Amino acid sequence: MRNYRSVALTMFLAVNGALGFGLRSVAPRGRAALVASSSSLFSTAEASEKATEASADKEPSKSNVIAGSNPIKNESAYDNLKMEDIVSLCKRRGIIFPSSEIYNGFAGFFDYGPLGSELKRNVKDAFWRNFVQCREDVVGIDSSIVHNPTTWKSSGHLDGFSDPMVDCKETKLRYRADQLFCAPVVLEECGSTVGYVCVLEANDEDMAKAAAAQAKKMLKEADRKGAAIKPFQFKDLTQVTEEEMAQIPSPGSNKPTLTMPRDFNLMFQTNVGAMQDASSVAYLRPETAQGIFINYKNVLGTSRAKLPFGIAQIGKAFRNEITPRNFIFRSREFEQMEIEYFIPPGDDVWQPFHDQWIKDSREFLLSVGLKDELMGYDVHEGDGLAHYARACTDITFKFPFGVQELMGIAARGDFDLRSHTEGSGKTLDYYDEETKEKYIPHVIEPSLGVDRLILALICSAYAEDEINGEKRNYLSFHPSIAPVKVAVLPLVKNKEPLVKAARGLFEKLQRRWNCQWDQTGAIGRRYRRADEIGVPFCVTVDFETIEEDGAVTIRDRDSTEQVRIPMDEVIPYLSKAIDGY
Repeated sequence: MRNYRSVALTMFLAVNGALGFGLRSVAPRGRAALVASSSSLFSTAEASEKATEASADKEPSKSNVIAGSNPIKNESAYDNLKMEDIVSLCKRRGIIFPSSEIYNGFAGFFDYGPLGSELKRNVKDAFWRNFVQCREDVVGIDSSIVHNPTTWKSSGHLDGFSDPMVDCKETKLRYRADQLFCAPVVLEECGSTVGYVCVLEANDEDMAKAAAAQAKKMLKEADRKGAAIKPFQFKDLTQVTEEEMAQIPSPGSNKPTLTMPRDFNLMFQTNVGAMQDASSVAYLRPETAQGIFINYKNVLGTSRAKLPFGIAQIGKAFRNEITPRNFIFRSREFEQMEIEYFIPPGDDVWQPFHDQWIKDSREFLLSVGLKDELMGYDVHEGDGLAHYARACTDITFKFPFGVQELMGIAARGDFDLRSHTEGSGKTLDYYDEETKEKYIPHVIEPSLGVDRLILALICSAYAEDEINGEKRNYLSFHPSIAPVKVAVLPLVKNKEPLVKAARGLFEKLQRRWNCQWDQTGAIGRRYRRADEIGVPFCVTVDFETIEEDGAVTIRDRDSTEQVRIPMDEVIPYLSKAIDGY
């Protein structure tokens, strides 16, 4: 009977296309096993190995690991990745949609779909768990989106929170001046300037290609077709003179119709109450930090906190970006995860705290699945520092459109608390019981955008491999932030005892994690569907589960291995792999 069952199952899988993903038969136990195809850019293999070891320690005879299919990973997949691929994947799989799409969208706003909302919640939970729940020196708050407007006067946002803007006088389009780059087209043979090219900010390769196309057309019009030109020396439009601007073509009109840069305030204005006059003007917060500073005294008095300590907040912020671009990287409505970490004053005090927060921040980003080789640092110096900052280091990420800021860690001094002390007339000092001194604390601020981190995670998780000559694209999310943790797959949908057993396991797993039930199609197709949305583990309930051993097969997305374990050990195994304990 055992041999008959193995042969019958093999025939079923062959007909339904699962053999293309690697079939293994475990002779000592007389059963067939499905081996899925997977590999990863961030692997779940290590988590699975730990979980398998834990299961083996508990009951060695009931653990059976099956070798994988050895997929061939495409190491150059990320280098060839375009933003169009990411945008298409996000929409196709319900991660992120354009806002108000039935009304042709609304620039700078996005909606998170079923998978995106789960991913977003997991990312925020991971931040909160890492920096608040697992620390004794950080507490959390959730402040209002609309503050007393004087808040923004004291913080400097009303007068100085702006971006440089240029207008195209012909098309009426507006651009951020620091996101438009120009370069002279200089002839190699004589050094004379034919004209200027102007391109939007992108990665170096794309900017050079766009500039070369413009220069080619320019040389043709100047009867210098094919002439050699010197390499482009780009600078943004905030650095150009009026004489240069008179020669720089607008991206909208291809003519020199741009105005000189001027400041544009980024805050969204609204009115509070029934009247709409100057007294009712308020603003949607452009950052969450000020909500922390104006609650500093309340938190200090109620949490029994002593320096050094931090206050964390996750919440919405709004900026009227001149040109929102690069998908969710720069949008008009977004979420921030920020911490204001209060420390004693002193020139010799802030540096160790700043260094430690840089280290802790990078470790957090690695822990949720960002690839180390895609991250870097950008240390602000001189004019790159805010006037009140002692230091600022950005952790950068290599997006498909270039290297950009992902998370900033700034030493802000006492600027914020001192400004709100002066603006409100309330003292925001701290009494140090050890030194018997009163002083206004200084601040270290780690700040991270939820949406930027999600985009970085999607990019970092994008993977391609080849299995048995077939190409596969998938998302190798870290198990802790994957929107769907487990997919439960009954081998067939028309055998009631098998489906009932699978359904019972699925409902138990639902109490712990967001899970997916999939009983439609060949098992190989179901694995592919799970892989594309980044499900780290698939649990297959087969004939042997109900007729022989009461065990199920857990298939790892990345290592391509499967482990056969008893059904009552599934939750401990997955808990170790997903949650780490």
